[in-house]
Amino acid sequence: MKEACLIVVLATWLIGLPALAHHSRAGFDADSVEVYQGTVTNLSWRNPHVYITVELTDGDGDWRIEADAIPILLRSGWTASSLASGDRVVIRGFPGKDPQERHALLVSVQKEDGTILTPRSHFERGSSGSRFEASATDLSGVWELPFGETGDFMQRWARIALTRQGVAAQAAFTSADRPSGKCIGTPAPMLMAMPYLNEIALREDTVVMRSEFLDVERTIYMDGRGHPENGARTNQGHSVGQWEDDVLVIDTVLFEDHRAPIRGPNEGVPSGAQRHVTERYTLSEDKTRVLIEFSVEDPEYLAEPFTGSLEWVYLPDFELSGFSCTP
Repeated sequence: MKEACLIVVLATWLIGLPALAHHSRAGFDADSVEVYQGTVTNLSWRNPHVYITVELTDGDGDWRIEADAIPILLRSGWTASSLASGDRVVIRGFPGKDPQERHALLVSVQKEDGTILTPRSHFERGSSGSRFEASATDLSGVWELPFGETGDFMQRWARIALTRQGVAAQAAFTSADRPSGKCIGTPAPMLMAMPYLNEIALREDTVVMRSEFLDVERTIYMDGRGHPENGARTNQGHSVGQWEDDVLVIDTVLFEDHRAPIRGPNEGVPSGAQRHVTERYTLSEDKTRVLIEFSVEDPEYLAEPFTGSLEWVYLPDFELSGFSCTP
């Protein structure tokens, strides 16, 4: 049955679940966990999120449990048949802040045979049984945030000063406005902070970056061209780049309007025609990681630039999965 008491999450326990903490989803209470025991009535196996519906054994009705996207779950040992209607389960999840929604964010699910499924466990397992062994020769290859960790990305975003327009727009934002729920792509730098695989291809006159999230592909022109005047505004903008020694420097403008280009505590701050993003990609000294620095200027909504850093780890044993999104 659903436990009546609220289980406070211990700090030591959370160390094992940093990827979940990464999400900072405003609609969930990430400081506590509730336990839901019951029977699976539906597994909605689709992107951008898999959902598990559970009928609780204490008569408290159905609860909807939000899991990660299919590519993340596949790498963590899930399949579309991991759960089926009629399975008796014990689910732990971060409860939704609005109890009327009967909604929680998945932490783990235990089946009747003792099997425990968790999201984002592939960093623990890996194809070789150990973590972060591989070294790259350059920036090309497949990369991902280790455990989905974003460092101080969200803390910096929470402290950013907004313009009057930014404050008003953020206050008016609701979950129904969320672009990713409508299968609208996420631009940089949030795209780099998503817990999905990324692939970098170094070509003669371009660098191509692919993200597993919503199958986004970016082309960075390295042939010395500038940004076009009155160019078309697109979801990922227009990017030009250059090498500064071994550092890849990318400059991007011409983003189309986006209702929530950065998630987290200030989700709902839009971006507009003046948005300007710069990125710097450097291979770490041990060649196992890419070090990323970024800056975002958007004077219509941000009263100051948003700057920060991220790291990707090299994962040559993985391939990007397709992301067929259903709004």
